[in-house]
Amino acid sequence: MVDLHGGAFPDSSAALARLPGIGRSTAAAIAAFCFGERAAILDGNVKRVLTRVLGFRADLALAAEEKRLWAAAEALLPARDVDVYTQGLMDLGATVCLARRPTCCRAAGGRLRGAPGRHPRALPRQDRKLKRGRRDNALLWLEYRGRWWLVQRPPRGVWAGLWTLPEYASKDELAEATAGWPGLGTWLPVIQHALTHFDWTLHPLAWRWPLRSRALPDLPPGRWATPEEARALGLPAPVRRLLETTVS
Repeated sequence: MVDLHGGAFPDSSAALARLPGIGRSTAAAIAAFCFGERAAILDGNVKRVLTRVLGFRADLALAAEEKRLWAAAEALLPARDVDVYTQGLMDLGATVCLARRPTCCRAAGGRLRGAPGRHPRALPRQDRKLKRGRRDNALLWLEYRGRWWLVQRPPRGVWAGLWTLPEYASKDELAEATAGWPGLGTWLPVIQHALTHFDWTLHPLAWRWPLRSRALPDLPPGRWATPEEARALGLPAPVRRLLETTVS
């Protein structure tokens, strides 16, 4: 907010969605509640409500079908009191129109043939993976004198603007980059992380640089941070969990 908006809180969903870590639905919810903007949200709860009421049978794992549901959500927005409407949808999905044993959608029972619990529809997990991309990368967790080397992600893309461990294209590339380093590197358990459009496999390599060696390796642009400083920065959830659970 400081870099993009001079320290002022953005007052539109479009501006909010450009901030790191805020997606389209969250941005719309903030804008609706704080500024009364006529913007649609589509979190998990609202998807259940709308697909059941509308009898929406398409597979939401497909981007084109999710786009259709977004259009339907926008078309249903009231002309006024968007905040009340949005809160109502969220509460219905969270307390009444549940994923299991729903007590909602009686009026839509004809459309859904008495099976609201089957909506929203998505392909089985094994079939959905066939439609998703996959990435396989390595992360370097370098420690020296009680500090970790962190890099900031680009302003756009995955984990935009967040601080994380240096990323390498593969385990082989990272192994080559660390060949001949003093000290000892240890491969940690693999991290499996599912994002919207692909499944991400991350291989963390922990390396403690020996205190006696003052000549540090060439590293991507970044900064040293103590564990306390690192936790205060914006870290992606998988990286935060790694640093918090594996730190000695």
